[in-house]
Amino acid sequence: MSTFPPELRYTPEHEWVDADSPARIGITQAAVDELKDIVFVDLPQAGATVTAGSECGEIESVKSVAELFSPVTGVVAEVNQAVIDSPELINDDPYAAWLFSVEVEGGTLPETLLDAESYAGQVGSAEG
Repeated sequence: MSTFPPELRYTPEHEWVDADSPARIGITQAAVDELKDIVFVDLPQAGATVTAGSECGEIESVKSVAELFSPVTGVVAEVNQAVIDSPELINDDPYAAWLFSVEVEGGTLPETLLDAESYAGQVGSAEG
């Protein structure tokens, strides 16, 4: 089973978010393990508004396409151009290869996000 950085918060759909301002968002190792070799990302543009729980992009691997959901509501501050240019960076380290950052509406993360232990439990029960 993967370990998940304890300083991050997680969604059931396998996205992570940090508590910085703006908050960086990416996908978890569990998502990478499911998708395998990521070859393309379609991310929201800087200045776009994203809504927690809503689709905001796609991640394409050699075997499938997965929807990307925003874990927070707010305005996209920045998109990680390095990941757009080289999506395989996500395969190597999904926690360093963040996707985009958001100025979170209200300045705090939603309480519905999972901590690392809860997310690990969910992923572990899904794998078993």
